[in-house]
Amino acid sequence: MSDELSQLTHRLADQAEAVCKRYLPAGRREGGHWRVGDLRNTPGRSLYVRLTNAGKGAPGRWADMATGEHGDLLDIIRETRHLATFAETVDEARAFLRLPAHEREAIRDRSRRSRPFDRRIAVRRIIAASMPTDGTIAETYLRHRGVCAFAGHAALRFHPRCFYRDGETGRFERWPALLAIITNLADATTGVHRTYLARDGGAKAPVATPRRSLGAILGHGARFGRAIDVMAAGEGVETVLSLHGAMPTMPMVAALSASNLAAILLPSSLRRLYVARDADHAGARATSTLCERAARQGVEAIALTPWLGDFNDDLRAFGVMGLRASLARQLAPEDAERFLATASSDRE
Repeated sequence: MSDELSQLTHRLADQAEAVCKRYLPAGRREGGHWRVGDLRNTPGRSLYVRLTNAGKGAPGRWADMATGEHGDLLDIIRETRHLATFAETVDEARAFLRLPAHEREAIRDRSRRSRPFDRRIAVRRIIAASMPTDGTIAETYLRHRGVCAFAGHAALRFHPRCFYRDGETGRFERWPALLAIITNLADATTGVHRTYLARDGGAKAPVATPRRSLGAILGHGARFGRAIDVMAAGEGVETVLSLHGAMPTMPMVAALSASNLAAILLPSSLRRLYVARDADHAGARATSTLCERAARQGVEAIALTPWLGDFNDDLRAFGVMGLRASLARQLAPEDAERFLATASSDRE
């Protein structure tokens, strides 16, 4: 980092709380952190910004516990002001700090010569180093979660040694990871979601944020089947794969976080949407938001509610037949006949 840019970052960090009040006003201070829902200034607590030197990490560093993304105050300024270039971000930050113009030009000149981080390239590199899940630690992990309906899905891949950066210490490690390929409605890859796994595949990796997304995530998701008139949407990969095991012919999408579930984009041909909610406050809020959006688009939206915390919990507790019995009571009759009867005949 250049001396000029380092100085700018430090000056912002010295006023971290003032930066948060200006650019993330929907949040509030809780102890040594500013808590807010996400970089779009949604109310909530998923994203935290460190305000003091107490504990690990420097003031101004932030992390989103829902997506695994992290960064500094310049990221917050860029995202909340929808700025297209680093130079524009520097201008906005300096305007906030009211720094002299000659210092602004020094940082702008240096930023033009630097090579910015390209998330699209990073996404392509991660996917290129991956492989199918069959016979891997990713398969072990999914079977441990009771999920068996995953073979052959292009949305799922396995990375044997995926980089993980600790947001607190900055240390890099390598862990095996289950990848979910994120695509838009045109089936173009926009990002990748990583679930870091323990080395034996028996659980998630023992790291602070074992789930992380990279790339253009908003409105997109990991897709299982191509939706036309009916589809289901849920938060986590395990939740959606659990439903897919019970209804293998229904197209589904995993939004990979509650905030993105609320923002998921719907095909223009869709007439009915099932929203597989998690049984918590974030899940209820995301489901309500998505159902309201769907209704405005002329799509009938039906919330699917699990018995336990989520549908993967239900699958592990009651088995696939118990899960199908629960779904039969919640689907529209014609969809129960269409998707559950097909699943039943396939089993027979």
